[in-house]
This record gives sequence, structure tokens and C-alpha cells, in this order.
Amino acid sequence: MRWFTAFIGVAILAAVAAIVLVLPKGESTPVGEKTPAASASLPPSVISSTPIPKSTAFTDPCGTFDTVMPSPYAVTGYWLIPTADHCTWRRQFGAIHKVGGDTVIRIGWGLQARRVDGEGRILANTEGEGEEEVDPRYAPCEENGLPCVAAAEKDLKAANPGNRVSWTFVYRTDEAFGDALFRCPEFERKIQVGKTVFYRLVAPDDGSDDPNCGNIRNGGRGYHVILIAAAERDSLTELLDLGDQFGVKVFPALPLAPRDPAQKTRAAKQGTNTLTTLTRRIMQDYGARFQNRVSLGGFYQPFELQLAELRYTGSSDPKEAELDNPTLRVYASQHEIVEQEMPGRPILVSPYMDARRRLKFSATPKQVAAGFEALARTGVGIIAPQDSRGTGKVGLFWPDQRDDQVDERLRPVVGETTNGIAYHGSTRDYYREMAAARDRMVGQGHNVQLWANVEAFEPSTKEPCEARTGTRGRTDKKRLDTAVTQVGRYVSKIVSYMWSDFFTCGSPSLAEELARDWDRPIPVDAVRRERDIQDGVEIRGYNIPMGSKVTVTWDGQESPRVVDVAGVNLSEPLPGLPARMATAWIPFDWTQVPQDAWARFEVAAPDGRTAAEPLHVRIRL
Repeated sequence: MRWFTAFIGVAILAAVAAIVLVLPKGESTPVGEKTPAASASLPPSVISSTPIPKSTAFTDPCGTFDTVMPSPYAVTGYWLIPTADHCTWRRQFGAIHKVGGDTVIRIGWGLQARRVDGEGRILANTEGEGEEEVDPRYAPCEENGLPCVAAAEKDLKAANPGNRVSWTFVYRTDEAFGDALFRCPEFERKIQVGKTVFYRLVAPDDGSDDPNCGNIRNGGRGYHVILIAAAERDSLTELLDLGDQFGVKVFPALPLAPRDPAQKTRAAKQGTNTLTTLTRRIMQDYGARFQNRVSLGGFYQPFELQLAELRYTGSSDPKEAELDNPTLRVYASQHEIVEQEMPGRPILVSPYMDARRRLKFSATPKQVAAGFEALARTGVGIIAPQDSRGTGKVGLFWPDQRDDQVDERLRPVVGETTNGIAYHGSTRDYYREMAAARDRMVGQGHNVQLWANVEAFEPSTKEPCEARTGTRGRTDKKRLDTAVTQVGRYVSKIVSYMWSDFFTCGSPSLAEELARDWDRPIPVDAVRRERDIQDGVEIRGYNIPMGSKVTVTWDGQESPRVVDVAGVNLSEPLPGLPARMATAWIPFDWTQVPQDAWARFEVAAPDGRTAAEPLHVRIRL
């Protein structure tokens, strides 16, 4: 990130006033030189700067595009949903880059266990009574007149009559793979039917995944057949090419674990061996084709879980392992494979939070922090918790607003009540605790970063962006700015779920709002700091240049204090803060503020536009 000194000649004193931001009991947090984000050591492979686009302008069959970044907003990464229209990808990358995006995270697909009929045809994954139908996606896969699963079993039995297919799994993707996907080409192969490409994999059902064909003939065993329905044209190659063109890092999704039939929110332990095999094969293929691609930023773990007080020890003792969270055991298995086959590429996971007090399964900020630590032990490199404001599971409010009524848009989720009654804590409370947990894990040798995933939607059935979004409607930039204010102090990067379709629906769309209003101030933190023996405040945030003004208010004040920004970027930048974050300093006599009073700092740009959310600060003198 670039830092510019705009106020040259100012003598910078080393003395910093020691202060404490006082919160309600049990939620005390220091405000001073060090923030939690500053203490994390960043793995060299993780994004720490903006990639450089190939060129400033280009033309291809999808149109004419430029790679300038005219509107660099605070959010720098976005989720994308796969699309069959490759020109849509091109337009999306261009639009994301224009508003400052340097990271794209792909939604992926899941591995599923399936039954087959008497002829070896894969049945649809339906629930309920009645006879299951053949799945039309996999029905075209045939070899010499036999369904592909039946053909695989025939080949296995020909090699050794004791071989059998004990279970069948399916996986769909819009990618195409190379020969490195196969361990034993005699029994594993690519089958093309029109524009659909099928890949037939076989692996021992004990998860051993032999390195060659020898054991298939040596002794009869049970095998899992994995049938992949893929594409003729590889989407990941195309996305990485777009990443190179626009200077964007791409995080493709790992195969999604099968769900536990008895508890859909958990990964099924029974499918772990097969998931590990599929992950290994795909990673080996990626290694052969993409090991040196700069635009491959890492991998996204798409199986969502709720952050709560989770247990994960990683113990090999069966009794201890049985007590671990089963989803985290599955995570660890996949993550180990990624580290073996694609070392240095971080795994990103984005769990959600639920702070609603009325629900038994909700979690407090400290319980969420414990879950963060458990996640870090699975080998994940980036944890980007969903701020959960879009679903209404967590609220955006300050400690002095606990008795205020919840945001009107949250009432369909929590009812007519106050913030303090509705939620265990605010978004800021949760990220503060996770930042402290991140520091503890870094201190224990875990290279893990804390990002924020700010949800770009509202709990609404009135304005859905697409039929598939259900109860999620469009939001506005003011609310997005407020979310950035709440999380920005504690994280090293801010990403958002999701570009398609929440940033592109409606008129004006959220993307259009960003392009038009990207440089509105967004303060995220205020620190008491002296300069030249003058008391004052250093405000961290975005878009606070010289000429900006800060209005300071507190209850009981006769009239607001309006102070001009006297200098920007006067301090050495703290490591690990998000790109484009800067500092602004104002003179301010803190002795004016009564003991225990909350002061509000409202920042306005030189043109008069005010930040969506003021900072709320309480100082103990």
C-alpha cells in the first residue's frame, strides 16, 4: 500500500499519550499505537499489495475494456457466481477492478454421494417417496454402451474379480482438467460427450489413493467411483487470464464436502476420504498447470459453518478426535492436501456469526473468538468472517447505542426491540475479539489473517435481486460504509459477498453508487495523539485529505466543535492494515470532554460530504 506525506516539516514527537477506550464491563479495549491488525505477521504468499494490470486498454470479442482504477473503494474483494456467459466474466472483472477490487472469490460446487440403479445409471438426488429418476446431468456418460459407473466396475472386476464398487460420488464443475488428475489412466479416463466432458476416477474406499495401478490387480478391494461432469473449456484458466489482465487475484473454490444427512449444517464424516482424494487429484492437476500463475491467489473453502465455541485439536487419538467438530476435521483433511500439493497458497474461509440473544445456538464475541482459534488450527490462512448484518444476525451499533431501537431494516429478523436486547454484541465487538484471537494464534506460529466479509444485502423479501436470493434484498452504499467503519480497525482486508447479483441489481445499482461516491470519507478509528506538545486526535480511515473537517460532539455540550484536519499521514504506517487506509490529525483538547462521556467524531470531505457513520469514542483521562 502507498503512504504519502502531505504535511512536511511538522516535528513528530515520540511521546504518545496513554489512553484507554472505555467500554461496558467485560468489553474494555486499548486505543493507542498498536492495533490488533498491526501485530500479525503476513505470510509472503498472501495478498499484501495490488497486482499490476497488463495494459491500460484492450479489445477482445467481448468488447473494449480499460484497466484503469478510477474509483478505488475500501472494499477490495468480491465473490462471483459462476456463469455460462464468458463475456459476463469479462465485464464483471472490469467493473470490479474499476471500483478498486483486486481479489475475486469463486462460488463452487459440492461432492455428493449418489445411488445407482440396476444398470449403473446415477440417480437424481431427490428426497421423499416414490421411485428416483435417473439424473439427466450424468445420464449421457456412457462407454461402449455401458453407463460410466457400470463400465468402471466392469474394468475393476476384469483386473481382479474381488474388486467391487462400494459407493458412487458425483461432482460438477465448469472447469476442464489435465492428465495430472489421473493416478491410473488404465482405469481412469476422460470421456467427452458433445461439449460435456466427464472424468472417471476410481479410488480405494479406505482413502489410501494408490500412486499407481498395481494394487488394483493384486487384491480385491472396495472402490469409490467419482464421476465428474465438467466442461470442454476450462473456466479457471480463463479466470486466471482475466486476473492477469486486470491485476486481480483469483481464489477458486475447493470441492464442497458432502453434508451430513442428519445435520445439514455439518460436513459428513463418511465422505471425508473421498473428498480428500478428489481434492488431492484436483490440486495435483492445478500444480501441473498453475503452480507459477501469479493471479492464483489461493483457494476458497466453501463449506460454511457458524463461528461459535468450536473444538479442534487435530489429535490422532481416536477418542480425542471424536470430540472434535466434524466439519473442522474435514477442513483439516482438505487443507493438509492443499499445503502438500500447492504450498504457499492460502486457504480462505468465510464463516458466519449469529449474535441474536433469543436463540440458543447464538454465540457471544468471546465464544466466536474461540471458534476463530479452532479454525486457525485447521491450517486455514485467511479467515474472513461474514459480518452477518445482511442476514440480520448481527447489528451495526456502538456501545452507547445499546438502548437504541434496532435499525428498521433489521426488525423482520429481531422484532421491535433495542440493540442490547436483540444482540449479544455489535459487529465491532465481534471483530475486536477475533483480532485479539488472531494475535494469539500468530504468536503460536499460525500464519492466519483476519479479513472482513461485509454482506452487501438486506433482510428483505420486497427487493430481491434474483429469485435465488430469496429473503435477501439490495442495500445502499451508506450502510456499506457503516459496515466498513465498524470492522476496518481490526482487519487487513475487506471483501464482500457478493458482486453478482447484489452490486449489480436495481437502479442505481450499488456498483454505480460506489463509482459515483467512492471518495466519501470513511473513518474507522480515533486515537489520542500529541504533536508539538499539542493535544489531538489521529483518525484512521479512508478519504480524509487536507481540507477535511471534523465535528466533535458529546452530550451536554453547548455547541459542536468543528476542527480542520491539520495533517495527513504524519505517522509511520502500521503493518497489516487494509490497502488505501490513511491517517488524519486534528488538534483537540481532550480535557473539554467530561469524564465517561462519549464523544462523536463526524468527518466531512472538503466538498462537504459527511461520512455515513461518526466514530464514538470514550476516553479515561
